Amino acid sequence: MSALDNRVPPLLVVCLIALLMGLAASGLPRIELAWTARLIFALPVLTLGLGVCIAGVLSFHRARTTVNPLQPQQASALVEAGIYRHSRNPMYLGFAIILTAWALVLASPLTLLGVIAFVLYMNRFQIEPEESALEALFGESFARYRAQVRRWL
Repeated sequence: MSALDNRVPPLLVVCLIALLMGLAASGLPRIELAWTARLIFALPVLTLGLGVCIAGVLSFHRARTTVNPLQPQQASALVEAGIYRHSRNPMYLGFAIILTAWALVLASPLTLLGVIAFVLYMNRFQIEPEESALEALFGESFARYRAQVRRWL
């Protein structure tokens, strides 16, 4: 158990990493693309990321369980329907896709390291503790779900 386990809201992690990516981009090599070209590439990726996040939230609301990532032990249902048939963590997947869109806007390939940092952080400090809580709550049902559905994609 770490002091960071389920302590930092994932949206705050996204914002901090996006800020660091933006700051880093000013000193990193860039691909020379016009602003409109960057947007043409980034907007569909951003739309996909937002859609994946929203699908995750809607699935939680349909199951009438908490979406609070800092209190996974308060989950009242194991959500396996909707987008959760394809990813155990669609909201975090959506955030990673949104960060990828931001990297496209920044036009600096090295800023993609921010997406990797996000995934590594979420795996260790958010998802692992969440999955421990879900296993304690839902036992074999969660173990079976975890065996059938991938963590990210």
